[in-house]
Amino acid sequence: MQKKEFKYLDKRAYDYVISELKRNGVTVADIADIAFSYEEKYMQGLTKKDAYEAVNSILHKREVANAAMVGINLDKIATNGLLDEPLQYIVEEDAGVFGVDELLAFGIANLYGMVGSSNFGFADKEKTGIIKQLDTVKGEKVNTFIDDIVGAIAAAAAARASGFRAARRARRRGSPF
Repeated sequence: MQKKEFKYLDKRAYDYVISELKRNGVTVADIADIAFSYEEKYMQGLTKKDAYEAVNSILHKREVANAAMVGINLDKIATNGLLDEPLQYIVEEDAGVFGVDELLAFGIANLYGMVGSSNFGFADKEKTGIIKQLDTVKGEKVNTFIDDIVGAIAAAAAARASGFRAARRARRRGSPF
C-alpha cells in the first residue's frame, strides 16, 4: 500500500535514466538523430532541434522513466548473471521469441499513438544508429532491454516532433487544430 506522504521522484528518475543512457554510450542527440531520420522525409521543415526537444520532453515523462528504469535494471541484473534460469539464458541471448523487451518498450512508443507504435516497429526491425550498436554488443554486457527502450524513445519522439511541427504550421494558417 502506498503511503500518503509518498512523493514521486521525477527529477531523480529522469537524471538516473540520462545517466544510465550515457553509461551505455547513448546521448539525447543520438536518439534525436534517429527520430529525425524517421520523420524528415514526411514532415517538411522538421529540424534536428525539433527532434532533440521531443526526445528531451519524452524522457521527462514519468511513464517513460519508469519503463526505462525497469529495462535498464533488468539488463544490469542479467549482465551480473543474477536472473533465475531459464530466464537468465533467455535474456542473456536476447531470444527473438522472448518479446518482453519489446512489450516494455512498446508502452513508451504507444504513448504517442499509432505513429509512435508503427515507428517502433520500424525501429525494432531496422535497428539504426545507436540502436544497432546496442543490439550487437555481445559477451561482456546484456543489452536486451536498452536497445528497444532507445528505439521506443526515438519512435515516440519522431511522432511527437512531427505532431508539434504540424500543429505549429496549422496555427500559422489560422486553423484551430
